[in-house]
Amino acid sequence: MSENNGNKKHHKVAIIGGGPAGFTAALYTARAELKPVVFEGMQPGGQLTITTEVENYPGFEHGIMGPELMDVMRKQVHRFGAESIYKEITQVDFSKRPFKLKSYDEEYTADAVIIATGASAKLLGIESESKYMGYGVSACATCDGFFFKGLKVLVVGGGDTAMEEATFLTKFASEVTIVHRREEFRASKIMLARAQKNPKIKFMTNKVVKEVLGVEEDGKKRMTGVILEDTVDGSTEQIDTDGLFMGIGHKPNTDLFKDILDMDETGYLKIKPGSTYTNIEGVFAAGDVADKTYRQAVTAAGTGCMAALDAERWLEAQE
Repeated sequence: MSENNGNKKHHKVAIIGGGPAGFTAALYTARAELKPVVFEGMQPGGQLTITTEVENYPGFEHGIMGPELMDVMRKQVHRFGAESIYKEITQVDFSKRPFKLKSYDEEYTADAVIIATGASAKLLGIESESKYMGYGVSACATCDGFFFKGLKVLVVGGGDTAMEEATFLTKFASEVTIVHRREEFRASKIMLARAQKNPKIKFMTNKVVKEVLGVEEDGKKRMTGVILEDTVDGSTEQIDTDGLFMGIGHKPNTDLFKDILDMDETGYLKIKPGSTYTNIEGVFAAGDVADKTYRQAVTAAGTGCMAALDAERWLEAQE
């Protein structure tokens, strides 16, 4: 705990969010003796906890499970004196320093804040989808595509995300079917044309996924198909498939900072080019909360490092 007249609720650096960005920021600030606190919130470990195997994070030759990678990172930052608080920050006041952070009825203060609240893949919101998440259902083609070599998969969506994910998946899958609830696509012409030209991609329009089907054998579960509903006549059909990818986009977790921090039209935090500075001095942003382009664990970790160095230098300048 940092000392502030014995105030246990005051910290030099508070990090909101505990994915690769938050933990890397914690690692660097902890080693700089800034005694950071990480508010891990409702999904400790972030999006990686819904990914099964991570094969594209450098340093793990044989891959590592997403939750395990986050666990290793957490232990590493704790070793250097960072502290995790498993609470959700529900309100912030950045109008004056020290900054105020509220978790329901508890209040904390901090000299600098690093925001690493990430983004959430938009999901269908049906129970069977969460049941098979990581067992055939995925929200990240670049993370999981490799595991569908020679298999048949579906991609849900009609925008650029869906076209991009589907096109990427054709590198591995034998057949990719794009399922869209309407007749027209809102994807850009070039992305749509690329998908339509691809011999491995098929289209099913005016359909929505009602149910994800699967089996459990020897304690292992896997998805086997879906039930699709026709949006025009309401009829249903069962389709066998090995995978279901959500291509309906991501939403940055920034509701907390509405009207406080500058964000783009889709809610991603705006940062000063070449840095992690937000529009408020002393508040920094790292990871998917400010990155709608790359959204990888390794890029999140990279910006977490940047935010920590920015915060450290900024705090030095204040003193």
